[in-house]
Amino acid sequence: MTEEFRAAFQRVLDTAAEQAPGFPAAVHDVFRLSSQVPQEELAAAMEALAPVLSDCESVAGIAADLAVLAGALVEAGAPAGQVGLEVLRQLGSYGQAAVAFMHAWDKTGGGAPPHPTEVAEAEEQRVEEVLGENAPLATLGWWTCLRYGLAAKAMLGDASVRAAVRADSGALEGLSQIVHALSTRLPEFTEVGELLRMAEADTVLVLDRGSWRGFRIRFDGIGDNFQLHTLLADTLIGKEGRRLQGSRPDPRWVAACLDAAPDPLADVVRGEWDLVGGDGTWVGNEAAPADIPFVDGVRVLVLEPQTLAHSWRAGRRHPHIPGSVAIIEELHPDEAASWWSRMHPAGSVRHPLAPAIDHGDTGAHRPPLHFGAAAHFEEVDSGPASSTFPALVPEEDADLLGGPGQGAAADGPWSEAYPSEAVGWAEEPAPEPEAGDALPALEPEVEPWPMARHDPEAWPSADPEPWPQTPEEPGPRGYVPPDDGRPPGAHLMPPMPPGVSDSWAWAPRWKWPPPPGTDS
Repeated sequence: MTEEFRAAFQRVLDTAAEQAPGFPAAVHDVFRLSSQVPQEELAAAMEALAPVLSDCESVAGIAADLAVLAGALVEAGAPAGQVGLEVLRQLGSYGQAAVAFMHAWDKTGGGAPPHPTEVAEAEEQRVEEVLGENAPLATLGWWTCLRYGLAAKAMLGDASVRAAVRADSGALEGLSQIVHALSTRLPEFTEVGELLRMAEADTVLVLDRGSWRGFRIRFDGIGDNFQLHTLLADTLIGKEGRRLQGSRPDPRWVAACLDAAPDPLADVVRGEWDLVGGDGTWVGNEAAPADIPFVDGVRVLVLEPQTLAHSWRAGRRHPHIPGSVAIIEELHPDEAASWWSRMHPAGSVRHPLAPAIDHGDTGAHRPPLHFGAAAHFEEVDSGPASSTFPALVPEEDADLLGGPGQGAAADGPWSEAYPSEAVGWAEEPAPEPEAGDALPALEPEVEPWPMARHDPEAWPSADPEPWPQTPEEPGPRGYVPPDDGRPPGAHLMPPMPPGVSDSWAWAPRWKWPPPPGTDS
């Protein structure tokens, strides 16, 4: 079976490079055989695929299909490595083109655009009114974007890819904006956006109000603060943790937040704290770790006594990604005191749905209530679930968590387009009481973000606004193309990749008629 897989994969590489008619059949064979070979064979195939995927970028259909194939190999157990980063880079390029298609569609009458798999010549002609000679690339971007989105979800499940993306905050922000724009029309991109948010943050400074202690925490694979809350409780509370006061979480809750399936007999987690930002803003459990605000260049989370008992479902927002939380170090008491001097006063931030303080109620921590394991509660915690993207600090612990000494973020390849926002789960409240270690890294030879080997002129400048506006009527529908001598729509698009206009065999059949004497 291994030899059959190798032969099929070699056919994929050969037919992709030659744009040969046997390419789809070869891809099908690799899909069929990939689940029957050892993971080391899949890893070797991914290494061989990296340069071919890069070389085939201008052949839109082949590149998109190779990206999907690579995603399938990653889901089968192969490391994403350099291919993962190349898939995300190409998603940024063709995704930007797809966003331009969406914009032009709105400018030429609006309505729902065609599904990407159903785009045809008539749709290209329609957007040509706005995009001019860039209409073919925009249409190809829309035609391929779903395949790139599918592949990107698999690549962002790899911790080393998330770490490499995190190292280039400019590229991460640009791609996040493109993905957010696509998600407004294609819900399949919602999860891609959430995974990019997961990649955005991996450290936090945690201050515990009850003990006045502080901890530097590293985490990974955390989809929301429900999961972070549970794992922090396991890491910090009791003699098994760092001896913070509170009730230890059920081990089955913890396992479901790490890498196990939720246990139906222990599927309701009881909250231990209110989660508040170091700047005094409510964070809550619905938000993502990337929503924890910065204080002096460091994400700071304050564990406050509960002002409203709350609970939620055990598990992970992205079940295919294992979670982890580890303590880097505990702060020296003097350093902790310095941080506390910059924090909000005790009791000044309460759960948005907490009852008003009355009859001397100070909001102090109440003993946790205990309910049956199969209890089910209504969802309540609807604290703010999004924030703007802050600049991320470097990977090293000292630079990452030490405050001012932060490196400048590298410029990413994608132009700014749309803001990103987090999508969270809702909490479930308990009934009112009656009176009475280091992340895995890429191999040394893998660049953190493979931009240097690509022609920088192939990317648009990040300086211009994505959709120019007029003072008389701001917004996309008030747009007037600049009179700068360029073809209509040129400012919206990156230059067409070399060879796109010649790639007749792998565009939609209506795009270019086959040259004379061909079989296709």
